[in-house]
Amino acid sequence: MCRLFGLTSGTARVRATFWLLDAPDSLEAQSHRNVDGSGIGFFDPAGEPVVDKQPEPAFADQEFIHEAKDASSSTFVAHVRWATAGGRTIQNTHPFTMGGRIMAHNGGFGELPRLDEQLGSYAGLVLGDTDSERYFALITQQIDAHGGDVGAGIAAAAGWIAANLPVSSLNTVVVAPGELWALRYPDQHALHILQRPPGRDKAAAGKAGPHGL
Repeated sequence: MCRLFGLTSGTARVRATFWLLDAPDSLEAQSHRNVDGSGIGFFDPAGEPVVDKQPEPAFADQEFIHEAKDASSSTFVAHVRWATAGGRTIQNTHPFTMGGRIMAHNGGFGELPRLDEQLGSYAGLVLGDTDSERYFALITQQIDAHGGDVGAGIAAAAGWIAANLPVSSLNTVVVAPGELWALRYPDQHALHILQRPPGRDKAAAGKAGPHGL
């Protein structure tokens, strides 16, 4: 199963290097077991989404290493992929961007043609072949249907899939500038929280004491 990571530091711009590269079970370490792609998403100072992704494992991707060391943002989402739906291409590599937000997912579900029918015009947002990107399109549709309420949109999208499609899991992280939403469904999958211990490089962690999940 893929692995995903989300970080929020409130309003402070921080780096995610510890969680992505230096933690005992960092995303780079997990990429040795999830080799079908890697990507990092964050926001530039103007609040525009930035996604750097390749259909290569993080440990072998110099762009992943570079962004993990140098990128700063108040929110991050990152992903290492073990492909189950869709080929090993950049279009199928997480994270994805829609509506000024960034999303990554692990798990899976079936009967994608039925979901495509539910998406209607929002199917045009999907550029690749994955269930994950379709899930994000449904989230985007439901956010719009709920007047821009992101939490309600995520809950509605996950609820529709859980009620209508065969599901393994719908674990997801969605981020916007300064905001992060995370869903774990079903709840038998462990949620790991990595909190950086005090150290010399406090500036890299930020005064807000960011948490990664």
